[in-house]
Amino acid sequence: NGNLGYVDASRTRQNPNGQRRGFECPEERDYFPYWQPTLMTQTYDETYQTTPWLDLAFLTSNTSRCGYIKANSFNQNGKGRCVVAEGQRTYGRAIDEDACEDEDGEWVIFQSYLEILSDEDTEAKCNAVAAADKSGNKVSWMSLRSDEPDEKHCVVQAPEIDCKSAPWSRVNHLGNSPDSMGNASRYDSVFPYFPSGEDKRCVMRLRYNISTDDYDPYKTTSSSNQDITEGIVSPVEQNPLVDVGAAARPLRLAINTNQYGRTFQDRSHVYRLLPRTTDMAGKVIHNLNVRGKRGNIVQTFPAVEYDFIPNRATISTDDLVHIQWTGSNTHNNQPNGGDGQTGDAGEGTGGTDRSNFLEMQGEIENYPAPFENTTFWSKVESVTQPTATAKDIAIGFFSSGYYCGEKRHDDVCKANTDRVFENDNTLNNQLNNAPASYFGHVLKFTDKVTVPYMCSRNNNFSNRSQKGILWVVSKAEAEAAKKRRRR
Repeated sequence: NGNLGYVDASRTRQNPNGQRRGFECPEERDYFPYWQPTLMTQTYDETYQTTPWLDLAFLTSNTSRCGYIKANSFNQNGKGRCVVAEGQRTYGRAIDEDACEDEDGEWVIFQSYLEILSDEDTEAKCNAVAAADKSGNKVSWMSLRSDEPDEKHCVVQAPEIDCKSAPWSRVNHLGNSPDSMGNASRYDSVFPYFPSGEDKRCVMRLRYNISTDDYDPYKTTSSSNQDITEGIVSPVEQNPLVDVGAAARPLRLAINTNQYGRTFQDRSHVYRLLPRTTDMAGKVIHNLNVRGKRGNIVQTFPAVEYDFIPNRATISTDDLVHIQWTGSNTHNNQPNGGDGQTGDAGEGTGGTDRSNFLEMQGEIENYPAPFENTTFWSKVESVTQPTATAKDIAIGFFSSGYYCGEKRHDDVCKANTDRVFENDNTLNNQLNNAPASYFGHVLKFTDKVTVPYMCSRNNNFSNRSQKGILWVVSKAEAEAAKKRRRR
């Protein structure tokens, strides 16, 4: 690093040039669990409550490490950082307490948090919240930094990280898995519970690591870098020549040591968590939405074409389902196309995403059923818009929100800007003028029902098939189905 005698956290083995994307810290991105806190606030910001990265799940082929992962996750375990008071630099370069002393700094332990309950401003109030919490959160009357022992808050820390076996797949294969019943590899997550009941703006990031067993990945550090003068031989080297014996010429292996154990990151998933209404209290809410992007199979790689997710689901009549989706009007897959080819094959206006939700009369069909022949809409009610009729709900879903309902009534289509289906035929038949994203409805069920469904725009009877099926069954039947999936 310019002979400065140290390497900063922007430079790692796979990122030796220090390139950064946005505000990421490459070292924190490449190594987990990270040895330092991922947010170090000078003072707590009550308005924004910006949190550290919260660990949701660690999926691995080596579950013997789960004890270590849980003990070193920042969710409920404090992390130290060297705080220095001189000059413009707030934090030192040291990553342990002894080195921090050498920098004349103070080793401060920072605590992670899901949120801070400002209204619970005494220890007694905080303890009452902790006693009532059944979500797995850890609620404590505590300080956020060890150098501010008197600045105590009612701190809600996220549940312990979920560490479990990753779904099996072929190495480096971004596809379906037998552990997911032939569907794409997936993790069914439960969102953290926020006792405040306030809106939360969140970012989801996914990291994918593939490592080699040619050396011990947990015990091999920079101290193993080759130094012949010190008698150190690296366990791997760049494009090595190997002796295969029998007096044969050596052969060269294709090994890039920067990539020999590699982490990829995707942190583009931004979303909001909304507070539950009274009717949602204590209910399981399933999220049914759309994945994939515009294009054919090679243009979308390594993603997928449009598909409902989950596209096959069994849920209980006691549960709720939120059918919703997001899309874009500015899809750009022009040169350079990255991993896949350029282009955006698809229906409707180029560069746009659209989806809708229509019932079919059979799973193997490719035509939607007329409303009069459907069974789904008569057995659902909207929790988010209780006065919406069956036809209002169906019209919203078939038009992707272009129409808010059949006609104005009660609290349906009240705004002057709301467009109603009655006497309006302006919806484009490929949804070109419909919204790209639709909040949809949170639905509850009045009876058991099976609904095969489709998207009229993207289901073009080629390799692009945007269809799904939902089985709504009794609670006992849903539990039995869940047990079968676990086998």
